Amino acid sequence: MNTSMIEINGFCAPEYEFVRAAFELNHRSGTEIGSAVAVTVAGELVVDLWAGSMTTDATASTAQPLAPWQSDTVITTWSITKSMVALCCHLLADRGLLDLDAPIATYWPEFAATSKESVTTAHVLSHAAGLSGFEHPVVAADMWDWDKMTSLLAAQAPWWEPGTRSGYHILTQGYLLGEVIRRITGTTVGEFFTREIAGPLKADFHIGIGPEFDERIAYVVADAGEIDIPEGAMDTIAARSAAYPRRSALIANTHEWRRAEVPSSNGHGNARSIARIHAMVANGGTVDGVRILSEAACEAIFTEQTYGMDLVLGRVIRHGLGFGLISPEMPLSPHPRSCYWFGRGGSLGLIDCDARMSFGYVVNRMEDNTTPNNTVDDTRAVSALAAVYRSLEETA
Repeated sequence: MNTSMIEINGFCAPEYEFVRAAFELNHRSGTEIGSAVAVTVAGELVVDLWAGSMTTDATASTAQPLAPWQSDTVITTWSITKSMVALCCHLLADRGLLDLDAPIATYWPEFAATSKESVTTAHVLSHAAGLSGFEHPVVAADMWDWDKMTSLLAAQAPWWEPGTRSGYHILTQGYLLGEVIRRITGTTVGEFFTREIAGPLKADFHIGIGPEFDERIAYVVADAGEIDIPEGAMDTIAARSAAYPRRSALIANTHEWRRAEVPSSNGHGNARSIARIHAMVANGGTVDGVRILSEAACEAIFTEQTYGMDLVLGRVIRHGLGFGLISPEMPLSPHPRSCYWFGRGGSLGLIDCDARMSFGYVVNRMEDNTTPNNTVDDTRAVSALAAVYRSLEETA
């Protein structure tokens, strides 16, 4: 792409021009193909920018040339989806329908098998349940089979003592929490999320997305490689967690992926919708007069669950309930009441309750899709986030 022709679209309040500059630099440096960034402060949208292309040479044709990223373009947000599912759990807990510290078997009796009778929803929210991968081989097509995936996890024994350490539940977290939600509400996590969170907030975010959205879904741009597992490494938790199902990031461009509910990974949204939903937490559970959570439920997110070397990510992570918490090892925010999560390949969502700020960044160019660490190592969104804090500091 000719970076000299990049046009930055959207809106940026004058006091946040540092964010526009950082976003533009990402595009002019050639690290982006298409992306978007959004920021809210006190519930108000102060940055809403997008640029680049939602398709590539591989997806374009003579009849349909490269399509520009639009205001309403959405894309797979990968693990930022996990934050949306976590909010569903906090909503149920807020209503007294889910005790995060009660055994999951209270709601899903079959889950008590193989020494899991004491595993809680809080363990799963903090990636400490010991179920970070599938014991038995499954293939990519199995991801669309909800009953198979949840039954396998119900029958599986933990790989370490639950609650003692975190090990990033790359794919499994969504099925585990989604089944708890289904057992309590009688609806799928995608249906519950739309009805109770995205719908009331008028946020364009979907867990499982219909064909009517296909023309505005950006294509993921990545090589065809799968997560690399060195030969002989299957005796490690990290390798076992990533082993099954083997899948390329390009699976996100298939109709099967879009239509299914894979609630750890296949949420579709844009930077604006991520910032909008997270603004609700940043403002004590309400935005634009719509209350979703109580202030106490928002504060519960910051209850530290584990803090140490993550068995899968291979780095020190401080986990709250469904979000990563700020720490010296992950200093994304200068404010202690901030939480975040990354999405595979470069996306980022962050909530700063002290500044009443929320931040969303989505991309279609996967910086790296062959290692689980790409979830936290990409710098494009972080550079834009740093510009947000520079703006906040200068306008204080």
